[in-house]
Amino acid sequence: MGGIIGIIVAIFGLFWTFFAVSVFPPMALFGIIFVVIAIVGSVYNFKNATSENRYSEFDIVDDTEESDPLNARFEKKSQNAVEVNYTDVNKAHYCPYCGACAPEDYKYCSVCGRLLP
Repeated sequence: MGGIIGIIVAIFGLFWTFFAVSVFPPMALFGIIFVVIAIVGSVYNFKNATSENRYSEFDIVDDTEESDPLNARFEKKSQNAVEVNYTDVNKAHYCPYCGACAPEDYKYCSVCGRLLP
């Protein structure tokens, strides 16, 4: 969606630049910068939408389905993350993802919202 909007903005920028040159020629520089920014934004959005490990503002899949490219790139753990021994999860009744207390009958963690094992 961002790529298509960027193309529309670039086309508008071209028309605006031609109009600005006829009225006040120094404004052409602003129009050229505007068009270049729109084109760069469109290329980024199209590349992101078609790449294998794309960036998403919303984490809508589990790590087993699709890896998070930002975690792979920076390899940082969340400050709220707690190391959990997965063999003791059923005894301790804690979420293995965020470490929050998770009662035995819960299907989803009440803190991070992930499906509990």
